[in-house]
Amino acid sequence: MRSLLSTLLALLLASAATCALAQDGTIHPLQAPAEPRAIPLGTGGVDKQPAAESWFRQWGEPMVRNVTTATLTPYLPAPGKGNGAAVLVAPGGGFRWLSINNEGWKVAQALADQGIAAFVLKYRLQPTPDSLDGFKDSMNRMFTAAGSSDGNPRSLVPDLANQLADAEAAHALILSRAKEWGVDTRRLGMVGFSAGAGLTMHSTLNSKTMKLAFIAPIYGGMGPVDVPKDAPPMFNVIASDDFLFRGQFGVVKSWFDAGRPVEFHLYQNGGHGFGLGYPGKTAEGWFPVFVRWLDVNGFLKAGAAK
Repeated sequence: MRSLLSTLLALLLASAATCALAQDGTIHPLQAPAEPRAIPLGTGGVDKQPAAESWFRQWGEPMVRNVTTATLTPYLPAPGKGNGAAVLVAPGGGFRWLSINNEGWKVAQALADQGIAAFVLKYRLQPTPDSLDGFKDSMNRMFTAAGSSDGNPRSLVPDLANQLADAEAAHALILSRAKEWGVDTRRLGMVGFSAGAGLTMHSTLNSKTMKLAFIAPIYGGMGPVDVPKDAPPMFNVIASDDFLFRGQFGVVKSWFDAGRPVEFHLYQNGGHGFGLGYPGKTAEGWFPVFVRWLDVNGFLKAGAAK
């Protein structure tokens, strides 16, 4: 059985290749935006971090790297519109940066518009060089090492202790302020994209403190995993032209074989990193289907979750 470690390696390389270093995706420096609603999680810093947090823009989207202070940003439904459901949202970026708008803020707002309280997790990242040129060079060296005959790809997979601690702290904060934020703690799930899908799965399989009502790994690794007996229902999405797919159904089959609820959508096209979806691609339709899945499974109505 393919290990979770191998799945995370695939996520790391896929996210890096698609999101930050593509030939047609020139990156530009960006002044750090104000984040007035971001709540520090107090989980500590990052060892051997040579550079400060910095932002860049690619394909019109803000991205952040060298995150050393994890935060949680609430996106709450309009007053009187909340249904009690809640989602912890984990953006992707190969654990080296976060596509925080495309896979974070936009998704959270879309959920809030559906009456679902959403919380964007800005988790700590692996260090990258201070300059954008240095960042690109470091990623190119990583790709070279991964593809060389004498390289050790396993060494490229980050230890996710920091990221898991951030997710657990975010989950605990939501529980502690559930009444204030209108959250039914029995209907709190997690949605992650690419590396964020890897963190969602890692949290599901390894956390001793997080009890998730449902999970939705979006274009994450597809390798098989060992499924806990009490694993939450899973909604899984990927496009057939995403090079993370490669004809694999392992994680879906693992959930199915374990007798746990699972819904899987393989879209004809969409590539990798599509967030809520791009016009003209079939994967653009996944979000309304996800909301319907939540509704049918009772997560949008108090006391009805299956």
